[in-house]
Amino acid sequence: MLVQNTFKAGVLGLLISTALSGCSLDGDDGAQGLQGSQGEQGDTGSDGNDASLGVTLNVVGRAVVGGEGAAEIVQYHPDTQTIYATNGESGTISVIDIAGLTGEALTSPQSQTNLTHTALTLPTDIEGVELDGLTSIAVAGDLLAVAIPAAEKSDNGFVLFYQGLNSATPTFFKAVEVGNLPDNVTFTPDASKALVANEGEPSADYTYDPEGSVSIITITDGVPADASSTVSFELFNDKQTELEAMGMQFPNPSGRTINGVAINTTVAMDLEPEYITATNETAYVTLQENNGIAVIDLDTLAVSIKGLGVKDWSPYEIDIQENSSVSFGQYEGLYGVYMPDTITKMTWKEATFLLTANEGDAREYVFDADDEDSCLAAGGLDYDDGDCLAYTDEVKVEDLDAETNSALALLQATGEADDLRVTLAMGDADGDGEYDAAYSYGARSFTIWDENGEVVFDSGDDFERITASVHQGAFNNGDDENEGDSRSENKGPEPEAITVGTLGDRTYAFVGTERMGGIFVYDVTNPYDVSFVEYVINRDLTEGLKAEDNIGDLAPESLVFVPAENSPNGEALLISGNEISGSVTVWQVLAQ
Repeated sequence: MLVQNTFKAGVLGLLISTALSGCSLDGDDGAQGLQGSQGEQGDTGSDGNDASLGVTLNVVGRAVVGGEGAAEIVQYHPDTQTIYATNGESGTISVIDIAGLTGEALTSPQSQTNLTHTALTLPTDIEGVELDGLTSIAVAGDLLAVAIPAAEKSDNGFVLFYQGLNSATPTFFKAVEVGNLPDNVTFTPDASKALVANEGEPSADYTYDPEGSVSIITITDGVPADASSTVSFELFNDKQTELEAMGMQFPNPSGRTINGVAINTTVAMDLEPEYITATNETAYVTLQENNGIAVIDLDTLAVSIKGLGVKDWSPYEIDIQENSSVSFGQYEGLYGVYMPDTITKMTWKEATFLLTANEGDAREYVFDADDEDSCLAAGGLDYDDGDCLAYTDEVKVEDLDAETNSALALLQATGEADDLRVTLAMGDADGDGEYDAAYSYGARSFTIWDENGEVVFDSGDDFERITASVHQGAFNNGDDENEGDSRSENKGPEPEAITVGTLGDRTYAFVGTERMGGIFVYDVTNPYDVSFVEYVINRDLTEGLKAEDNIGDLAPESLVFVPAENSPNGEALLISGNEISGSVTVWQVLAQ
């Protein structure tokens, strides 16, 4: 009512003003008066907060801690200015002191190193259980958490806790049993809980498939509890149809017999938690192979699952041919299944938004067999030089049986998509063995989601178009050898790592591409008004060179943003763990 009254008063004032102006037209204008003297100058206004024009990144620190598998997950301890990195090659944790780091850029960043490292040795068994290689680490205050699966597939894994980080003397003091195959560990922001994604992958012949789960370890006064709580997905075992309707998939050999075992895979067995981000109240867990996100209330342990649907490729440019050239096209009947790996979060208007790196992942399980006859007799699908294929959901577009006059049939008719890898788990809604469309792995992008599971922003075809412009035929490279256009038929650049950080009043997302090796930067301050701002790569792309030729940073698997106030040189940093090159790289990030 107040708004209406104000509006009416405004209209009345306008009418009166018009009437008075009309009356003044009846008389003659008087002579113009003399110009008045200059008024006193007002106070100088304060500077405004201009939007950032972008960022620049330069390599200021680098260490090579081993070969392939030596630097996958990185973490940063701000009080001692120390980087911790998993070292799967040696089964240790690499410790890198960067307290003396300056802002001087390396002159030869692809080969030069200026950081040294030491090794933190890990136990080989816990309570008589033999341990496998470590998969993930997390740092919070004085604590280091290390996720390690058991060597035996049927055994649960552990999280090992080390204390003494504040004095730069990490010392093992407790192991907590968690679920099967812990693949990612993180702390809540207040460090009151350690959260663990237990992937629970099947055995090589798929005859043993443990349930995926999430473990929660309560931490009180810096001391982890002796036991974890387990969040199971068993309540969803009768919800597969509903989950599939939300865009999820459940590819497995259920109904077959392999090595004498009848396979009967439940939803809880099929779900494979991959990565976690969390607030103090809620955990968000990627279910990569299934194309979903689990949301867990950390107080009640109630769980909901959101299917992510698919990305229609027809409005975008995509290269799906490995023909040693840039060959973009737009294709009806082709979709991307997001299948995110890393997930992180940000807030806007006090609401939480999730950011995912949409890598994609196929399932393929192979066991040993003496010959083709024994492989097929055991229930295998195919035999190749001692390897018996137990199961895969991956197939080429040309091998799909297309429904007559379907979008897939038209796609196959051009021949351009023949060798593109797609999943068998989508596109055959009625189960008659004929497909109406093709669904490729991953979305070759990063996506911002709201808490309703709705897409707020997707980077579309940016990654391929930008790298094609910058590198021409060297784009869509593999991660261990320079052979341009070698990944176009199989997930493209594969966005793997993602993190967010703030410079001034702007928030940026940093996205690492596993195969190509570059890092993309986007301004995501307003998730509804996102802009691309920078692309960097620390790799020599000379054709024919291989990882062993020391060609730079290969396969960024994890990224950590260090704000300026926690940095040894007073500027923001981005730390990259590069799995194939075994290098840990520190980029200085400056706002332009």
